[in-house]
Amino acid sequence: MDGDLSQQITRKATQLGFCSIGFAKAEELESEGARLREWLRRGFQGTMEWMRKGEAKRRNPELVLEGARSVISVAYNYYVEVQHVERPDTGKISRYAWGEDYHHILEEKLDHLQEFVREISPGARCRRYVDTGPAMDKAWAVRSGIGWLGKHTNVITREYGSWVFLGEIITDLALDASEPIGDFCGTCTACISACPTGAIVEPYVIDSRRCISYLTIEHKGEMSREYLPNLQNWIYGCDVCQDVCPWNSFRKETNEVRFVPATHIRAPLLTDLERMTQEEFSRVYRKTAIKRTKLSGMRRNVRSVIEAQRDESHRVQ
Repeated sequence: MDGDLSQQITRKATQLGFCSIGFAKAEELESEGARLREWLRRGFQGTMEWMRKGEAKRRNPELVLEGARSVISVAYNYYVEVQHVERPDTGKISRYAWGEDYHHILEEKLDHLQEFVREISPGARCRRYVDTGPAMDKAWAVRSGIGWLGKHTNVITREYGSWVFLGEIITDLALDASEPIGDFCGTCTACISACPTGAIVEPYVIDSRRCISYLTIEHKGEMSREYLPNLQNWIYGCDVCQDVCPWNSFRKETNEVRFVPATHIRAPLLTDLERMTQEEFSRVYRKTAIKRTKLSGMRRNVRSVIEAQRDESHRVQ
């Protein structure tokens, strides 16, 4: 084990803007893998069949990088001190998608960190991931001591709450492992109680098929009418479980200017989205994660919100 290497990597990660870094032994994730298999067995992945296809690699980093010995986990604060607009004519978009696409920003920074690792340890082999490959980002963040898994299934840090992006580098270097921290959720069930659709079916377990984030981003086809009354104008993702988490009172403003959103992206008018052309959608959202839902998905989400408002208006009358 090389503690000096770990310290050098930690200093470099801090210089790159990561708010937290930790190290874990690259071993099979047995307990986490068992929970993943049970989650898949219950069908909670919905139509995200890619979760099932990469299941073995997610559990075992050796299948991703032969000779893997360590996992370097990082967290990046993305919180911007601006609140959601609560108006019936305005759509709500999850904070993580307000600025430029985090995949590109974190991948760029992890590439720099990988280059540094190879500089201080020539010949080191590395493979990095940011929520796009067969790696269990949350599990490695927990094992690396970055935070603990909250009951809403987001990783919570003591310093920044859960407003952090995660990534990791799997490497064949033997690095000193960090100490995991405890679970500080205690008896709190605020996230479970606040979930608009009851998607947190038990502590630490989400049925994606009920989750507004899944319904507005990953789900294909029309939304079930049973969820429309609870959309609360969310048209891309949902922040409710994080908004109510007491640990997010420790949030801090991000230093990354690329996460600062324009108003028309953070709080778009529903009528503007209804009329939006493909050319406009591509121009407005090309640098953001919102492009993932495509114009057809965004139109469906807007249509669902408007339909929910119409139903509510009829009920009131």
